[in-house]
Amino acid sequence: MIYPIVIYGNPVLKKQAKPIDREYPDLKTLVSDMFDTMYKADGCGLAAPQIGLPIRVCVVDVSMMADEDPSLAGFKKAFVNPEILSYEGDETAREEGCLSLPGISETVRRPETITIHYFDEDWNEHTDTISGFAARAVQHEYDHLEGHVFVDKISLIRRQMISSKLSALARGKVNCRYKTKS
Repeated sequence: MIYPIVIYGNPVLKKQAKPIDREYPDLKTLVSDMFDTMYKADGCGLAAPQIGLPIRVCVVDVSMMADEDPSLAGFKKAFVNPEILSYEGDETAREEGCLSLPGISETVRRPETITIHYFDEDWNEHTDTISGFAARAVQHEYDHLEGHVFVDKISLIRRQMISSKLSALARGKVNCRYKTKS
């Protein structure tokens, strides 16, 4: 199933998502549907709040960038109830976009490396240390679970410069090729 993607301005994007338990119905189907929704929109990550579900689940697939960075080969993961345990290394700046903020991209500074504890869709427990672009993608999706979007991390001046675009999105003025929900 392809879900519509929630657009900036929807209150679910500003709420901290709640953990789920092992009894959560059809988790594997949800994860599969989230990957399908993300691929349909040409994304590399998607968090459950972005499809209107205020739960701590996100998916990331950056394997398509393995030609540029071989360490990304096979990096396709679901993160259930993730918790970033540590941030390490220098912060690097890179342009980011978001499926919930179509048409907007800004430079965001993030730590180079994270250590994260999570469960996969089969409830296998993991603690991974992730670096580079994969760490950036995971941090971006993790922010959604914490009720933040990437423009919350840019300077006030940059935010003021894009305020009319943000206001338009919040009013439902969206122009993108995937299905959305304001």
